[in-house]
Amino acid sequence: MSVLVGRPAPFFSAKAVKGETIIENFSLEQYVGEKYVVLFFYPKDFTFVCPTELHRFQEEIGEFEKRNVAVVGCSTDTEFSHWAWLQTPKNKGGIQGVNYPLVADTNKTISNDYDVLAGEYTNDEEGNLSVEGEMVAYRGLFLIDRDGLVRHQVVNDMPLGRSIKECLRVIDALQHFEEHGEVCPMDWQKGDDAMTATHEGVSGYLSK
Repeated sequence: MSVLVGRPAPFFSAKAVKGETIIENFSLEQYVGEKYVVLFFYPKDFTFVCPTELHRFQEEIGEFEKRNVAVVGCSTDTEFSHWAWLQTPKNKGGIQGVNYPLVADTNKTISNDYDVLAGEYTNDEEGNLSVEGEMVAYRGLFLIDRDGLVRHQVVNDMPLGRSIKECLRVIDALQHFEEHGEVCPMDWQKGDDAMTATHEGVSGYLSK
């Protein structure tokens, strides 16, 4: 698994769906210099754990907007699958009401660049191409800053849902560091004491 933290986020141009609209050339480059981005990957449309996450991101979208963060989802499904799922009511297993972009990584290149693609191509002794595992994405999440750098990443196996609270906590920690130059210790929450770093190490807790 690649560690992308501290490196430029892999950019891409792909089809995406937002609400009822199919976007032909969606790119993260539109956010550089303007917004932070939470880019999250999920395995498949029309499944069980995935809609709980997508609905939860939508429920908390105001918290992300307050922090100047764009939320972007991505899976290896087509834009037509995304569109159909977005038009399906929640009580029928759909994600109607989700209004942030869902990227269609149909060619698997985005998942591969972010190193969250579960399956892999192999060749047998006769040179025939085959696949080990399913060519779908793990539950990867990447926090990208306004300069386009990855500052945080977490990758869960497919049965394991993520935590919105932890995602927001890490965003708060990054923004606190950027604003105050203070580092955030274990389990730091917005409003808690932070710490100041020196050449000799961390000098201690600061007053609120």
